[in-house]
Amino acid sequence: GYKGVHNLLWNKEADTLQVYVEFYNESENPVTLEMLESFSVGGISPFLSGDGAEHLYMHRVRGVWSAEGRLETLPLEQLQLEPSWAPGHAVRCERFGSIGSLTVNKFFPCVVIEDRKNHVYWGAQLAHNASWQMEVYRRDEAVSISGGIADREFGHWMKLVKPGESFSTPAAILSTAANMETDEFFQRLTSGQECALKQLPDTEKDLPLIFNEYCTTWGNPSQENIEGILEAIQDKGFSYFVIDCGWYKTEGVPWSDSMGDYLPSSELFPEGLKKMAAEIRKVGMIPGLWFEIDNVGRLAEAYNKEEHLLKRDGFVLSTETRRFWDMRQEWVQNYLTEKVIGTLKTNGFGYIKMDYNDTLGIGCDGAESLGEGLRQNMEASYRFIEKIKDNIPGIIIENCASGGHKLEPKMMGISAMASFSDAHECVEIPIIAANLHRVILPRQSQIWAVVRKEDSIKRLVYSMCNTFFGRCCLSGDVTELNEEQWKAVDQGLEFYRIIAPVIKTGRTHYFGEMGKSWRNPVGWQGILRENDEAAFAVFHIFGGELPKKTFVQWEDKEYIIDKIYSDTEVCLEKNDRCLTFYPKDNWQAVAVYLKRK
Repeated sequence: GYKGVHNLLWNKEADTLQVYVEFYNESENPVTLEMLESFSVGGISPFLSGDGAEHLYMHRVRGVWSAEGRLETLPLEQLQLEPSWAPGHAVRCERFGSIGSLTVNKFFPCVVIEDRKNHVYWGAQLAHNASWQMEVYRRDEAVSISGGIADREFGHWMKLVKPGESFSTPAAILSTAANMETDEFFQRLTSGQECALKQLPDTEKDLPLIFNEYCTTWGNPSQENIEGILEAIQDKGFSYFVIDCGWYKTEGVPWSDSMGDYLPSSELFPEGLKKMAAEIRKVGMIPGLWFEIDNVGRLAEAYNKEEHLLKRDGFVLSTETRRFWDMRQEWVQNYLTEKVIGTLKTNGFGYIKMDYNDTLGIGCDGAESLGEGLRQNMEASYRFIEKIKDNIPGIIIENCASGGHKLEPKMMGISAMASFSDAHECVEIPIIAANLHRVILPRQSQIWAVVRKEDSIKRLVYSMCNTFFGRCCLSGDVTELNEEQWKAVDQGLEFYRIIAPVIKTGRTHYFGEMGKSWRNPVGWQGILRENDEAAFAVFHIFGGELPKKTFVQWEDKEYIIDKIYSDTEVCLEKNDRCLTFYPKDNWQAVAVYLKRK
């Protein structure tokens, strides 16, 4: 027959559980699975009578390119999840997910159900780097939530399990709690990702500063321009210097069309990458290098190695500008070991920025279904990242996928941090960065602060304040800033270092009054983040009518204002449990560090 094992793991005092399912075929015949969920939680809500009309809500988090993390809250009635007039007769189901190799592509793999009458929550996150699904299901008065690999109907997935074989699902993180706000519960659920951080290198302990040259050179790094950047920033306290895309490109060929061969450009780096990495280390920074490991550009020689590329229905799987390595092949693993691991080790790099800028869609050939081909390929991709870590102990891994398209627990668990978004210098950065606190740990959320020579001091402070929601990554015109501009940036870097312990271990509270648009925001946002010893508040004033006052509030603590970061003198008022900021202008940002009395 068949045997199913439901595994439930709990670390003492943790706020979350981890669950996964194993299927064993103990029969004499092969069996094809068409769906196998990682978790299922039913009986929601036991605290409501009947069907709990008007009291049950679903929360999920949406994500699109450069606008990751928008919370969506809907009553179950709006999703047509009310039971029918004939109990048990009709099935209601809201299924959502993401199909392909960009896991966060429309939705994040999480769902929360709220019993608003009794202030109780149930929630789940899925740790999976391929197609996934969540389902809110109802056949009678109770509601169930489940999730896992996207099934045959949704994700073209079937799995053949032969006699004596078994199959394990991806892990899910579960939590439940009462008497808290929705944002607090999301952070409780996301705290389940913290256990993976125990393996981080010591260099990550204090959340050090990052410099990435991408928005300085826009894909045209060279020994000459990097040496100029190093001269400008070498005394600013950065720990990592990342050489982004383009270090391999040839004359007249864009970086985005030529990845895959990874031959360092002798024109851009006449003395080689090893010399460049050594110069970076000489000024006290760990050098980093960009790779798009899984994909090849249309003008690279690798693009024509069709026997080693993924196929669908017998044809090479091609998008507008990219193809994809078949990561399951030993040849591909060996090739990438030479090109990626070899380049990093030989030249002395201690940081890799892994990018991934397209999706291979529903799946690929080489398995019993397209969806299983995708799952196998992405599992092989994950194993290659493990190989990088094994071969280069202590390496810092940045998880990037067109910004934030892989911000899920499995990829976050193998990475030191992630690029929060491809939002480089737009006004909605603080909105995206703050909203992401619900689904990833701020200490892993690398946020761009792109500074320009034409920026006003107000704009520079706005950009620097954005990074206080996570990890500060500076880029831009650092070789062309004047003394006054550098002073504003330096003060922002100093403020970041002061608040880093709160970024690392705190809890976030949201305040503000905003319109619906993120791209053209109006109103204001106030964020308070607290740990047991201190707190900080960040206010951003957007467009529209200038608010008379903005505020953040707290409970059961006494704070004193210790430090203020702003472009000008500001009007602040603090009483026992509230900090009020009276803005003077639109597009202004202010940050305040609060110490416990």
